[in-house]
Amino acid sequence: MYKRILLAYDGTESGQKALLDCRDLAQWGQSELSLVAVMPVPTNPMMIEGGLYDGVGDEELKATYESILDDGLQRLSLAGRRVHGELLAGDPVREITEYARKIEADLIVVGHKHLDGWAARWWRSATSPALIEHAPCSVLVVITH
Repeated sequence: MYKRILLAYDGTESGQKALLDCRDLAQWGQSELSLVAVMPVPTNPMMIEGGLYDGVGDEELKATYESILDDGLQRLSLAGRRVHGELLAGDPVREITEYARKIEADLIVVGHKHLDGWAARWWRSATSPALIEHAPCSVLVVITH
């Protein structure tokens, strides 16, 4: 059974479903739970949309992701689960896989929403498939429609 489960939580509907499924799975196996929220950072911190990057809005973005993390921690705590949480910043796939290695996770749980149109699927980044390719352990993708 899984001893250490890492949940990548983003506060979305699919993320909340993954949180519930993770909670149940962890309870069944008496696993340690870790929760991460990954805050995006600019790909080129010097230039954003043709202008100079000045960092305005960074604190608001950080506060938003801290709120997402706190929400997930509170939901799991109210369900009687002990959980450790951490806010990460960077590329979600890289940050999640590095954190999974750091804590020696046996399972990564992530939510995914099926998108209806081809344009919607093309426009949205595909974190779940990339995570599966780079993960150091098993990955459970919780699907919502």
